[in-house]
Amino acid sequence: MKILIDADGCPVVSETIKIAAEFKINVLLLCDTAHIMQREGAETIVVSQGADAVDFALVNRVVSGDLVITQDYGLAAMVLSKQAYVLNQNGFQYTNENIDSLLHTRYVSKKIRNAGGRVKGPKKRQKLDNANFENGLRKLLSSISL
Repeated sequence: MKILIDADGCPVVSETIKIAAEFKINVLLLCDTAHIMQREGAETIVVSQGADAVDFALVNRVVSGDLVITQDYGLAAMVLSKQAYVLNQNGFQYTNENIDSLLHTRYVSKKIRNAGGRVKGPKKRQKLDNANFENGLRKLLSSISL
């Protein structure tokens, strides 16, 4: 097992690396040339810029049983199809049971925006969100390790 992070704009890279070290799991950071980052305890893979370039590079590397950290529903759906686990930056696990509803909500929101309407955006990130992520990640990794 390895943890792959959709690192462009991910607010929990450091937390993931710290917890992965506790579980002795390798971490791969995937980012494009506009968001290059290097972190001790993780391998960085840089791909060229382009629409969904990081997403496709990540999907090509993930295998069954891996864990992906992303907030992108489309990427989450592709990862789930490869029998891997997916967690968002708040510790919420995407599953085959909830992904269709999330994708539908994203589609409806896009239709509203394209028609000139407005939809509510995400709330400002709080310290509690990081704590929820850490708890969710530890819980998931503990259940996988059993």
